[in-house]
Amino acid sequence: MYDVVLLTLGSERDAPGGCGSGGACCGGATGADTAPTSQTDTGQADTDQASSGQTDTEQCATERPRVPVLACADALNARGARVETVTARSDAEIDAVLARLDGPARPDGLTWPDLDSKTRLVVATASDGQLRAVLRRLVKRYAPAPSKRPADLAGNRTLPDLPPVAVLPLDPARGGTHRDLAAQLGLPRDPAAVAAAVLDGTPRRLDLLRNDGGSVTLDGALLGAADDAGRPLHWRARVEVDDTILTDGAEPLLACAVGNAGGYATLNDVTLLTAPDPADGQVEVAVAVPVVVRSAWGRKRVRLEVRRARGRAVSVLPREGKVPYLDDGVEGELTRKRSWWVEPGAWAVWSI
Repeated sequence: MYDVVLLTLGSERDAPGGCGSGGACCGGATGADTAPTSQTDTGQADTDQASSGQTDTEQCATERPRVPVLACADALNARGARVETVTARSDAEIDAVLARLDGPARPDGLTWPDLDSKTRLVVATASDGQLRAVLRRLVKRYAPAPSKRPADLAGNRTLPDLPPVAVLPLDPARGGTHRDLAAQLGLPRDPAAVAAAVLDGTPRRLDLLRNDGGSVTLDGALLGAADDAGRPLHWRARVEVDDTILTDGAEPLLACAVGNAGGYATLNDVTLLTAPDPADGQVEVAVAVPVVVRSAWGRKRVRLEVRRARGRAVSVLPREGKVPYLDDGVEGELTRKRSWWVEPGAWAVWSI
């Protein structure tokens, strides 16, 4: 039978220096991530938003086991699983849980996941940012440095297949217009159904976006801002997808969407992304450009032109000032070039 760890991310109110600060367990990258791990060269340090003057934190609401966590534990226990609930308040505490997923020692000394492990992980999430926090630590744990790249690593990947995780939404009746990643993927929200997926399901492999800021993206990112009245503000950036230049930075933009899944497919009534697919090995990118046109009578009007491209990698280079963004629901500001690239099928969820 399986050992199941139910992992919840704790709030900063539980432990000074925890979530949202030095430990950033709520999904933010921290200054601690600038230090290389045992698998990372000093020249390939896993940098983050905090070290580049950006923030990537959010407040958490989990202080003690929530009802869905207890219900999921009961359902797992009823099936004979050995269950442990853990509340992590720092990256170090997340890492201690993830260490249970390590495989046997390798001759090359790399820390590698055990995909046949009898330990299964359930991540109880109040937001996509919390799920991303766990995936970010998985990547940091298992991604080898370029100089230590093993021969058995796929040519289109920089990290091995990550261990599957089960997702337990802490808001079973997710409301509003924005669908979280669990809803987009059609994952179960009922704790008993999540328990069934953990014990009886199969891994559903999904693409992961890594970026050169040291973090990861599961759903997508939306760049841009609005004024107090909700009107979008103009900004400029060079946006490239593989060899396609969507804009060279000379013209104003209203928004840029980087989509692995569909969380940022629309903005108000504008369709930005047409077919984002988290399992197709590509990222879909769109920019919204205001274009002035003249009618036959010489009158000027502004229409919104949406340009799209798909590829393996995207870069956004701001031309002036700071560009606010949301990445998996977490706020930040882009001040320099940021690149995302696809790791096809790198992570997985337990699904029935």
